[in-house]
Amino acid sequence: MAGQRVEVDGGIMEGGGQILRVSTALSCLLGLPLRVQKIRAGRSTPGLRPQHLSGLEMIRDLCDGQLEGAEIGSTEIMFTPEKIKGGVHTADTKTAGSVCLLMQVSMPCVLFAASPSELRLKGGTNAEMAPQIDYTAMVFKPIVEKFGFQFNCDIKMRGYYPKGGGEVIVRMSPVKQLNPINLTDRGSVTKIYGRAFVAGVLPFKVAKDMAAAAVRCIRKEIRDLYVNIQPVQEPKDQAFGNGNGIIIIAETSTGCLFAGSSLGKRGTDKLIIFMALACGVSRIKTGPVTLHTQTAIHFAEQLAKAKFSVKKSEDEDDASKDTYIIECQGIGMTNPYL
Repeated sequence: MAGQRVEVDGGIMEGGGQILRVSTALSCLLGLPLRVQKIRAGRSTPGLRPQHLSGLEMIRDLCDGQLEGAEIGSTEIMFTPEKIKGGVHTADTKTAGSVCLLMQVSMPCVLFAASPSELRLKGGTNAEMAPQIDYTAMVFKPIVEKFGFQFNCDIKMRGYYPKGGGEVIVRMSPVKQLNPINLTDRGSVTKIYGRAFVAGVLPFKVAKDMAAAAVRCIRKEIRDLYVNIQPVQEPKDQAFGNGNGIIIIAETSTGCLFAGSSLGKRGTDKLIIFMALACGVSRIKTGPVTLHTQTAIHFAEQLAKAKFSVKKSEDEDDASKDTYIIECQGIGMTNPYL
């Protein structure tokens, strides 16, 4: 499969681990040998961190590829992918490095494997600066499944900053190809639900107070709507370390889901790879397009040759808001093994 190596500049735009995740996943999927230079060049600690390394090693193992230059602090890697295979794959960040980011990099790949996969991912499930596992299970899952596949996300153990120690098992079967999605009709909010959690030494009262305060805030704005925010004490045998947080989800009449959490914020960029691979035109409506999302789009265009456009929404309901439509003509990737 070895053709011309694709050169990726890891220092441009968002310049972080995102470039690494998007480019190695696409390299693996498309069989493109890759060289990434200036990895995390703009960061206070440049080069690969443990969580990036575990993501790279996982992609390497998913496809029996070759990986050079992959050590902590390295600013350049070479990756040569081979065939994507199913089966059991394990990745451990050995830190509070995010399990959700490991999922983000491996999921698109195993959709195009020859057989079903089980991904055993270890690290932080509720870490700062990364998507929460609750967000992944409650919001990302139902949205991404609109591309025409399903996955099972079993949270075995929750792990908090600074130690991590969480474990999530993801099971999924391969697909022939992905359907495009259209998430532009937001509809009206029909219900609001969520969970306020404490783990470890924090008293359950903290969760109850968070839930009650959230319900009060929502009631001030929206009177007659179904609101259910569950306070939760994570069971001792399912939580490692101490932590607390809250996630609140609004569901609309058209099945759109919006989430606010006291932690992770980045929803859109996780859909970019799937849009790039789908067979047809996908459209999603979003708020201001972050540098993170622009970075994912840039590399999906460079590597997969998908065509994206970002335009301000013309919808009169959105006139007062900073709302955009991201449109993508996907490349119609088909699974060679099915």
